[in-house]
Amino acid sequence: MTNSKIKHWLQAFRLRTLPLALSSIFMGNFLAKWQGEFDWGILGLAVSTTIFLQILSNLANDYGDSIHGADSAEREGPSRAVQTGAISKGQMKTAIIVFAGLSLISGISLLALAFADQWMLITVFLVLGLLAIYAAITYTAGSNPYGYRGLGDISVLIFFGFVGVFGSYFLQAKTLDWNVLLPALSCGLLATGVLNVNNIRDIESDEKAGKISIPVRIGRDKAVVYHFVLLGLAMLSGVAFIMLNASGWTSYLFVLAFPLIIKNGVAVKTKTSAAALDPYLKQLALSTLLYVLLFGVGLVL
Repeated sequence: MTNSKIKHWLQAFRLRTLPLALSSIFMGNFLAKWQGEFDWGILGLAVSTTIFLQILSNLANDYGDSIHGADSAEREGPSRAVQTGAISKGQMKTAIIVFAGLSLISGISLLALAFADQWMLITVFLVLGLLAIYAAITYTAGSNPYGYRGLGDISVLIFFGFVGVFGSYFLQAKTLDWNVLLPALSCGLLATGVLNVNNIRDIESDEKAGKISIPVRIGRDKAVVYHFVLLGLAMLSGVAFIMLNASGWTSYLFVLAFPLIIKNGVAVKTKTSAAALDPYLKQLALSTLLYVLLFGVGLVL
């Protein structure tokens, strides 16, 4: 494989999305550590499974948007591999199958380590994993992609928030704790914010392609208000959790990430071109990861 081909595959993997995908996993593990339950092996396999799932989602998104026309020449965001012909549709299909398999293998290994012979729990989590794979593939691929019907936001909230945080917490603690709800909501809202930045950036090309995202439905101005609501509720959820469950100044370390999150909201409001707005997807993803790391460190100190 040539260096050029490797570069195209790395671009298709969209590695800049990984910090966001890992945020919910880290949050769940920090919360478990805070409760005195933690295993490094479980964390490692949870991280590998999440990385494989996120890359799978990105490859399926590249393929699906190209098939359905959202990645046409009129799209203002970064071009995708299938759209440009750098990677063929057949090669992308093969890669999707490979990463679906890797996700499944890593996920099963994780469940075997976490639950040993508790087959009921293994079955429940295996079903959740298969649903995650299905959701990743059908977001923009398939005959009726739900991402084209404005349902991407709720899917991101569920999988990057509730499933990611509650699931990773349960893998460590082997129990549910409803105190996890607010941090899970916080992660999910910030992840939905990243999707919203992406959809605001692509609002014109998505509308032409028939991709009815939230910004396409409500218009840019209201989508900006929606963005501030997502970010504001995420920050408030974190503060509410700490006020209810923790004490000491270190518990509030995560507020140091608030200026970066607010900066993202301001940028979404003021940056009207796709080129100017595009860097703020990565900025919010990294800000979310920083928020989670500070939140977790503050809890366990």
